[in-house]
Amino acid sequence: MIVAGFILLFIVFLAFMIYASYSIESGIYIKAFCRMRTNDRIVALTFDDGPDNIQTPKVLDVLKDYNVRATFFCIGSKVKGNEAIIQRMISEGHTIGNHSYTHKGIFPLYSTQRVIKELEQCNIELENVSHKRINWFRPPFGVTNPTIAKAVKKLGYITIGWNIRSLDTQSLSHKKILHRINRRLRPGSIILLHDRMPRSEILVKCLLDELRIKQYRVIGLGDMVNTHYIEPSTTKR
Repeated sequence: MIVAGFILLFIVFLAFMIYASYSIESGIYIKAFCRMRTNDRIVALTFDDGPDNIQTPKVLDVLKDYNVRATFFCIGSKVKGNEAIIQRMISEGHTIGNHSYTHKGIFPLYSTQRVIKELEQCNIELENVSHKRINWFRPPFGVTNPTIAKAVKKLGYITIGWNIRSLDTQSLSHKKILHRINRRLRPGSIILLHDRMPRSEILVKCLLDELRIKQYRVIGLGDMVNTHYIEPSTTKR
């Protein structure tokens, strides 16, 4: 009985640790901004893993056509060679954030100093091109832990999460992705998408059409975050 009890406690503890690390909304390790508490029908669009030299411009074209502002969490190692895309994001009113320098699968296993180096490297690349101060951060894969939390706290970044994960990287049809988003849609939602995915511009167009039908207005993420934090998109000194 005692052994069985210990095993049960271990399983519960392990399940909790997994939940704490993989659920950015839990806020157990890092306080992340995942949704604005409001009754207004507003949402924010966010894109991870860019810039991509093929897909990102197509997504930007759609956003421009719909007069929508979004936030792009960029990988630092992808900036070189795509500087014009970053500059276009800024010139068209979008916001950029830090998504680490390499976005490697072992990122959650890095030491605090290694995480700090990754984030600082990413910021250097982004700030040199955008001439903006960057202090929004989204953890790769949405994974958090005490090490990442310590690095983020030391650097003074604001962590941005989401309350709607589209799963657009899992080869689902656009119909299934939109159904998933619609089922989770709430006022003040932050939607996670990926601008690097094939046909991502078509998904974005379909999503914007759906939001219009449902009478949701897409606003800049800064308009949500600024009600809780200091504006991060100030001009870099």
